[in-house]
Amino acid sequence: MTRLPAFPIVPTGMLLVLLGVLAPVSVVIAATAPSAWLIAPAAGLTLIGLCLVDGALAGAKKDVTVSVNNDGEVGQPLAIKVNAILLRDSDAAAPEVALAFDPRLGEGGAANFTLSGTGKPNEFAGSVTILPERRGPGTITDLWLRWRGPLGLAVRQTYRPLDIDIRIWPDLSPVRSNTLQTFLRDSQFGLIARRIRGEGTQFEALSEYQAGMDRRRIDWKASARHTALYARENEAERDNQIVFAFDCGQSMCEPVGGLPRIDRAVSAALTSAYVALKGGDKVALFGFADQPQLFTPFVADARGFHRLQTAAGELDYAPREPNFTLALATLASKLKRRSLIVLFSDFADPTSAQLMIESVERLMRHHLVIFVTMIDDELDELTDIEPDSMDAIAVAVGADAMARQRALVLSKLRRLGVDVIEAPHDAITYRLIDAYLETKRAEAIG
Repeated sequence: MTRLPAFPIVPTGMLLVLLGVLAPVSVVIAATAPSAWLIAPAAGLTLIGLCLVDGALAGAKKDVTVSVNNDGEVGQPLAIKVNAILLRDSDAAAPEVALAFDPRLGEGGAANFTLSGTGKPNEFAGSVTILPERRGPGTITDLWLRWRGPLGLAVRQTYRPLDIDIRIWPDLSPVRSNTLQTFLRDSQFGLIARRIRGEGTQFEALSEYQAGMDRRRIDWKASARHTALYARENEAERDNQIVFAFDCGQSMCEPVGGLPRIDRAVSAALTSAYVALKGGDKVALFGFADQPQLFTPFVADARGFHRLQTAAGELDYAPREPNFTLALATLASKLKRRSLIVLFSDFADPTSAQLMIESVERLMRHHLVIFVTMIDDELDELTDIEPDSMDAIAVAVGADAMARQRALVLSKLRRLGVDVIEAPHDAITYRLIDAYLETKRAEAIG
């Protein structure tokens, strides 16, 4: 439990050094001139008195304010600003700030920084940037403020309890990126939904046959009635069901590129979901570990994207092995029509991988599956490193065996007809969007 410091005035390192130097001097004085032994204690008391005077001259705290955005995104910078007004001369040393907060808000759960003058008398301001490491609620709990006196012998310090709640959401920076916005504006899935003729299976209209058209589009009955060749124009498939399924188990909680795999997966899924909603399809989220965690209703419009973002923020980190059999059977029972299922997962041992393959095989009987996994850079490094000891050789052999097992599992999934995406964490988003659009163009979902 954090508590108020017992002493608001504490000595600086300079004072402690002076007292340390005074100790051997007092021994020398006592040995050479016993009658003058009072000099050393008097000097010590004088330094302590100057420390108290310096602490009084440092002044007191008048006001301290902390400002921070109550919402942030995992892996994205979050600025915390502190303003302090002190009852003292503004030309003295700037005050220092220490903050304590939930570890999910930043590495170590603490931040230290120095304030600087604002140009106004006795007013100081500063900020620190933290990088949230996990989704969910976090709290800034404590603030310490300290500043030196004009003599440099004492430090005045104060403590203030805080209760500032911050909600950390999934990272949506790819959705806001210029690349994606340009793509949505210029592609067939633009900001204004348009009917795409000439593709798909839903009949739209008849038009006169022109040279170069696909002959399979010719409507012979209509051509016979009009005594001219007419071709069918179809509308691209819409209203498909897309389910993003997340393995929230132990393997997906491991970090990759500084963030848990599950957070990388959520960011990629939400970006792809945004594209799918713009394209007129329906999107739902499904999360599981040893038990199903979450299944959202299908969202059919981009205006409901916030519901998906909120639901994704509730996906929990579960340090347990996932139950693929239960989870995917539960998902299949909830789907009443053929859907595209995007499964984000990883595997660490052959047993769980085999159970996953069997469950995906049953799912493939009625649905289309895309399997997304992130390349393990650490595993690749351990495999490629040149060992220089027996322990290093053992590590390299073990890493190579795991890499071979991984390749075998992915090969089995591909043989089942699963579209496998294996890419670095910063590339899976656009690889997934490409796979979704290709599947949609092939009219393989509905």
